[in-house]
Amino acid sequence: MAKIKMSKKSTSIDMTAMCDVAFLLLTFFILTATAKVPEPLPVDTPNSTVQTKLPETGLVMITVGKSDGKDQVFFGMKDRAVRSGALDYMAQKYKVQFTDQQKAQFALVEEFGVPMGALPALLDLKGADRAKKGVQSGIPLDSLDNQLQDWIQYARKANIDNGGTKELEFAIKGDAKELYPQIKKVMDILQDQKINNFNLVTGLRGKDYQ
Repeated sequence: MAKIKMSKKSTSIDMTAMCDVAFLLLTFFILTATAKVPEPLPVDTPNSTVQTKLPETGLVMITVGKSDGKDQVFFGMKDRAVRSGALDYMAQKYKVQFTDQQKAQFALVEEFGVPMGALPALLDLKGADRAKKGVQSGIPLDSLDNQLQDWIQYARKANIDNGGTKELEFAIKGDAKELYPQIKKVMDILQDQKINNFNLVTGLRGKDYQ
C-alpha cells in the first residue's frame, strides 16, 4: 500500500508584537534613565577590600582633592529637600540673593565647590560648563572663613526641618595622593559638630592585588 506524503509547510512567526514590546521597553528606559553627571573634582580613591554600600538617601559627601596644585573641597547632599533647605540657611547668613530659577537649579546639583559669593554665577552656567576644570575653586574651610562648617551645620538642620527620622550620614572621599593634613582638617570640622561616625570612601581592590 502506497504511503501518503504530507506536504511540509514552513513555520512562520509573526514578530510584530514582540518588536512593539521591545521598542516600548527601550523607549521607557531611555526616558526614565538619569544621565551620569561628570564629577567636577575627579579623585583617585585609595584601594580597600572592604565592601560597604553607601546609602542612597540621607548622605552628605565631602570630596577632598587637588586641582592645578591647589587643595579643594567639594560638598554634596543626596536629598533635594536638604539641598534647598541648606541653601536657604546659607543665603540668609551670607546675605546672598538667589532667583527662583537658581534655587531650582541648585536642587539638582549633586556636588559643588565654590564660595557662597560665587554660587549664583555657578548656577547660571550649564551643567557641562560647571564641571569643567578650573570653574570651581573649592569651598573655604580656613579659620577666618569656614563655609564648609556652615554647610554641614545647615544641612543637618535642613534634614530635621524636612522630617528626617535619623541623622544625616557623612562620607569623606579623598584622593589617594592627597596629603593627610587636609583630610584631617575635614575630620576635625566634623568632630567639632559632634559627628564622630563617618565613612571613608575607597575603591575596591581585588584579591590579586593584596
